[in-house]
Amino acid sequence: MKWTWVFLGSYFLSLGAPSLGEKGLEIPEYDGKDRVHTLTAKNYKSIMRKYDVMVIYYHKNVDGNRSAMKQLQIEELALELITSEAAVIFQLAAQVLDEFEDEDIGFGLVDEKKASAVAKKLGLDEVDSIYIFADNEIIEYDGELAADTIVEFLYDVIEDPVEIIDNDRELKGFYNMDDVIKLVGYFKSERSPHFIEYDDAAEEFHPFVKFFATFDPKIAKKLKLKVNEVDFYEPFMGEPVTIPGKPYIESELIEYIEQHDRPTLRKLQPHSMYEIWEDDINGEHIVAFAEEDDPDGFEFLEILKEVARDNTDDPNLSIIWIDPDNFPLLVPYWERTFGIDLSSPQIGVVDVEDADSVWMDMDDQDDMPTAEELEQWIEDVLSGKIDPDDDDDDDDDDEDDDDDDDDDDDDDNNDDDDDDEDEDDDDDDEDDDDDDDDDDDNDDDDDEEDDDDDDDDDDEEDDDDDDDEDDDDDDDDDNDDDDDDNDDDDDDDDNDDDEDDEE
Repeated sequence: MKWTWVFLGSYFLSLGAPSLGEKGLEIPEYDGKDRVHTLTAKNYKSIMRKYDVMVIYYHKNVDGNRSAMKQLQIEELALELITSEAAVIFQLAAQVLDEFEDEDIGFGLVDEKKASAVAKKLGLDEVDSIYIFADNEIIEYDGELAADTIVEFLYDVIEDPVEIIDNDRELKGFYNMDDVIKLVGYFKSERSPHFIEYDDAAEEFHPFVKFFATFDPKIAKKLKLKVNEVDFYEPFMGEPVTIPGKPYIESELIEYIEQHDRPTLRKLQPHSMYEIWEDDINGEHIVAFAEEDDPDGFEFLEILKEVARDNTDDPNLSIIWIDPDNFPLLVPYWERTFGIDLSSPQIGVVDVEDADSVWMDMDDQDDMPTAEELEQWIEDVLSGKIDPDDDDDDDDDDEDDDDDDDDDDDDDNNDDDDDDEDEDDDDDDEDDDDDDDDDDDNDDDDDEEDDDDDDDDDDEEDDDDDDDEDDDDDDDDDNDDDDDDNDDDDDDDDNDDDEDDEE
């Protein structure tokens, strides 16, 4: 269980507020008395028998962990193996309930390492979780780690699983409770076997699902219920659905509730926030932020309810409504994580794995989107046209582009490197070639020199032949001079060629 979001704020709240001299408004502060038991294989049975309700914190072993051992220095504090924040919160909850007269509520600790046998016997399987043992039922608390939230949840636990509606005022209260899953049935009496089956089913879901019943025919008439009939109310839907197949047995009621325990629109509650968040659809949540007490928030929420009612039969649609006023410590976190402004209503789709999100564009904050616009946006989400993973794709594309650019750069660099290597190789080759060329040039030079010599000889021979042929026209000395000039020109040309080759 992850409590890091609300841990620090809950800790400071649990320390109480400065006294203003007014009696009746003083927030309880931890008095230092140890009320929490450390459970071991030897004592856990005897301790648990003392209490009607036992609250157990199954925590990590922190021996040798200095950071986890930093805590309030309270003499003989039973919580010396967990952090001071959890110690104060847990002890304060125990202190508040210590004077509760109706039920004896005990608090205990089970160390993951030192009391592993106890954890196994009690069925504790998730470390850093709170388990509540009441009426032979084990309830895992999956909410905010705050003393007031835990205490409020425990008040619900110790209530009867089924609340009886006896009059119109209680009926009005039933109708006003529209943000939770609730059932109501009409039975002849508490001794009715059908009511007993209903009550047994209620214990399985208590206190997360609210069960109501009436034995009054007048109340039943207002609820439009027949005897032994049960209606199922989905949050914010208004009109109930009658569970088919009356009269029911416990297993039939349990099966029906389990098939319908994910409402179309549900409110995030502090006492069950992690349980709700973990109940995602394909790794995503449609999340709506709206303050119920704010005019814009109320208007947006009414539009959201209308859309939920119109689409309540869609099994793939589940919207989580979060009222920021209920989670003031989380508002900065949400705004930073999702990049939104929670001073006005927002709706988006969130990936529960990495918190990537896409939010509906509300350009005009003065005018909320219509039900049709909101429904179209939701349809686009459900069809996959709007998908937070697209950001990943875009990021991936950007990364790919960057990677491609990097790859291109790398390729270019590699090409450059290759070119450099090629150039180096070419240089080496050129060096080799140069060496070869030098050798070749030397050879060529030698050959050319030989050729030149041969040419010279040939030229000389030709010249001699010419001389012989032109004996009548030119003098031998002039021909020799011309031959020397021609030889010099040829040598110059050859030298130029050699220089070009060397270059």
